Amino acid sequence: MRATWGQAFRGWRVSNIAKSDMGRMRATSGFAPPRVKICCIASRAEAQMAMEHGAQALGLVSAMPSGPGVIDERTIAEIASEVPPPIGTFLLTSETEAGVLAAQQRRCRTNTLQLCDRVSIEALAELRIMLPGIRIVQVVHITGPAAVEEALKASSHVDALLLDSGRPDAAVRELGGTGRVHDWELSREIRDRAPVPIFLAGGLEPQNVGEAIRAVRPFGIDVCSGVRTGGRLDQEKLTAFCGAVARAGP
Repeated sequence: MRATWGQAFRGWRVSNIAKSDMGRMRATSGFAPPRVKICCIASRAEAQMAMEHGAQALGLVSAMPSGPGVIDERTIAEIASEVPPPIGTFLLTSETEAGVLAAQQRRCRTNTLQLCDRVSIEALAELRIMLPGIRIVQVVHITGPAAVEEALKASSHVDALLLDSGRPDAAVRELGGTGRVHDWELSREIRDRAPVPIFLAGGLEPQNVGEAIRAVRPFGIDVCSGVRTGGRLDQEKLTAFCGAVARAGP
């Protein structure tokens, strides 16, 4: 049986202790393709389609200052309730205060909380107490070299990092779903130095996801617009994307 997300996160933390061993593993044919997270899931039908194509996690987007895929919390809770436990259900949120975040997760009942804006270290510590057993993923937007230290600082307080291409400091904050590719060299540096799993997002599509995997070697791949047409999940693009992930190798 496929390991749950919690088991997978713990396994990565253990293996990340021995960086030299990991380097040798990556140089062999034992490299395993990353897990696939399909984001901006808008309905039960989209969730089912994504899982049928091998998605191991689903992203459910709550209120955001900008970007695609937003659905109401009632719909998020309904979708999450029907997803089998081995699948990760990620609540994407723009909230930053611990109490507000905890209350939102309890309403939506997902097994993972994805923090799309910067959250203070103090708030992360409070969330650990408020939400035992819920996985916490901090998004870091790769806008330049300073993102490396931002990611490493957060990594000690979360279960995983997700590297995206938003602009959280823009006049209208962009917290994801931009369709832009960022500097994968910076993502690779974070991946090599951080003690937690790394998800890679930002402008990924069937044509470039293999290159992205080889460049960064992430634990997981996150996609929204790259598998959609007119805002709807596209079965042909989804098949092509998952196939490209499966074929990606050292």
